[in-house]
Amino acid sequence: MIFASVFIFGCGPKLPLLKTVATADIPRFMGDWYVIANIPTLIGKVAHNAIESDRLDTDGSIDTIFPFHKDAFDDPLKKYTLLGFIVDSASTAVWGMRFLWPIKAEYLITHLNDSYTHTVKGWNKRDYVWIMARTPAISDEDYARLVAGLAAQGYETPLPQKVPQRWPEERAL
Repeated sequence: MIFASVFIFGCGPKLPLLKTVATADIPRFMGDWYVIANIPTLIGKVAHNAIESDRLDTDGSIDTIFPFHKDAFDDPLKKYTLLGFIVDSASTAVWGMRFLWPIKAEYLITHLNDSYTHTVKGWNKRDYVWIMARTPAISDEDYARLVAGLAAQGYETPLPQKVPQRWPEERAL
């Protein structure tokens, strides 16, 4: 029975590892990232005005706060706190993320533009991905380019779902 399970579940197509960015300037990367689209985790499926806020701690770990409104813009704010840590110190693009002790997951920076205004983070299994930006909206051209990059990395359709973002004018700038 064990052999059959390994054979059945272990014989799926093997995808190559996601290609990460060559390097990320971690202090520059820190700050608020609006979640533009994602293949969400359970909590992300209902998120409105989702933000990932990363702060570098003195010990080198990354404190990540994920605030959002559940189901609707006017629902109460929910907030999850996560602990990130850099796994590959040479590139700083391979992170581990602890969602709930002792559960850890990979968190790979697969895209980061030169101006540090757009990023994509994903998992090698390609079951989750986050397209994020420093602003709550990006151009259709930028979005299409980022989604095309996901397809080139082996993500299948349906590709990310857009995360509803609606902010006061002064927050959106």
